[in-house]
Amino acid sequence: MAIDYSTQTVLLTGASSGIGRALATELAARGADLVLVARRADRLEALAAELRTRHRTAVTVVPFDLSGARVGADLKAAVDGHGVVVTSLVNNAGFGTWGRFRDEDPERLAREIAVDVSAPVQIAHAFLPDLLAAGNGFLINVASMAAYAPSPRMAVYSATKAFVLHFTEALWAELRHTGLTVFALSPGATSTEFNDVVGTEEATAGARKRTPRTSSRRPSPTSTPATRARASSTAAGTVRPPRCRAS
Repeated sequence: MAIDYSTQTVLLTGASSGIGRALATELAARGADLVLVARRADRLEALAAELRTRHRTAVTVVPFDLSGARVGADLKAAVDGHGVVVTSLVNNAGFGTWGRFRDEDPERLAREIAVDVSAPVQIAHAFLPDLLAAGNGFLINVASMAAYAPSPRMAVYSATKAFVLHFTEALWAELRHTGLTVFALSPGATSTEFNDVVGTEEATAGARKRTPRTSSRRPSPTSTPATRARASSTAAGTVRPPRCRAS
């Protein structure tokens, strides 16, 4: 079953900048309604206004801190409070830390695990009944190329992304034949605010960073390429929504 974006209401975390902002722009261009989630309300409101004007799409802004212990239930309640029913989900929010593990701040590591691991698990669980009821959308968890190998000085970050990758692949197997497309997105080094949050350019030292951008042409709302079960990565730095069949 092909995805018709004009029928979708997509919840997107980490939407205020970088890959999240690029995904929001591309999804709106394809006709999807959006629920934008991030901590920075001013950036979300500015992006929402831009997308409403440019694409005539409905955009709901939900400023939210994803590090809370009840993030899934609390975010679901916040979205329900807007009277919005989500049909697709992109767990994009996350951040990394850099340095020797023994020198890291344990509280910051705990927050990293909360945002990068607990949040996507809880949010997926909270919204999955609505996604399955719709039966024609997608669930994307943003992993990383760091998911495929241990990363000294980014030990916790690479481990969180390995979790996201394996979690997503397991969900793909469990949810086959439900109509819901599930996959992981594994970007490489990308020109975003990631290093600003990490606090050093060494986190991506030597890597050729790509710039998240949307495609130059507006595609048709329905797309029909072949399914990919394993993780996807951004091609030529261009961030695009899924072009997949549900399996």
